[in-house]
Amino acid sequence: MKNLCIIKAGTTYRSTLQAFGDFEDWIGAVAGESGMPLRVVDAAGGESLPPPSLSCGVIVTGSHAMVTDNLPWSLAIEAWIPSLLAGGVPFLGICYGHQLLGRALGGRVGYNPRGREIGTVRVSLAREASADPLFRGVGAHFHAHAIHEQSVLELPSEAILLGGNAHDPVHVFRVGQCAWGVQFHPEYTVSVMKEYIMAEGESRSVELLAEVRDTPDARLVLSNFASLAASHC
Repeated sequence: MKNLCIIKAGTTYRSTLQAFGDFEDWIGAVAGESGMPLRVVDAAGGESLPPPSLSCGVIVTGSHAMVTDNLPWSLAIEAWIPSLLAGGVPFLGICYGHQLLGRALGGRVGYNPRGREIGTVRVSLAREASADPLFRGVGAHFHAHAIHEQSVLELPSEAILLGGNAHDPVHVFRVGQCAWGVQFHPEYTVSVMKEYIMAEGESRSVELLAEVRDTPDARLVLSNFASLAASHC
């Protein structure tokens, strides 16, 4: 039976894990509302990637690793992504997964010259996103939770830029009709975002914590993707 496959590209901090769970738990809490069976593949832990034909859709999680570390499991995901697109399998890359999608198709990933982006940020959608099914019901400007040091610095030639902000102009892009990358974390809750800010020991933690807020539009992006994947089954 086909399922929505969550590719686990890492694990959160131990304190966060104990209090709130892990990346796949947060994603599953939203994506599972579609009614599709979920399968978690711990790629970072050495589990084999499934054939594209067995998935209704694929979500690649965030990670504390860096894409430019070129870890063997990460390179394996990167090499696997084009086969998903060739098979028309809906794909969503979140943060690390977003960067892997960009590099897998010829883009460039590296440290953001503006430094780390962390906290609840504002993302603005491009005009091209107005008819995109991933952003159905999402406002032209919305808040999202984010934490990352690396970014997609150059998009693949066939990619369409769908949104960004002053810190990271490439927060959202699409390739073809069924593959998207989002630099932000649509699965994060307010509690998870606050936990990350505290765990990172940010010098601006008081200011950042005060700015954390609910991000319903960002969360809707994940729900929309789950619906798209369900229609692919």
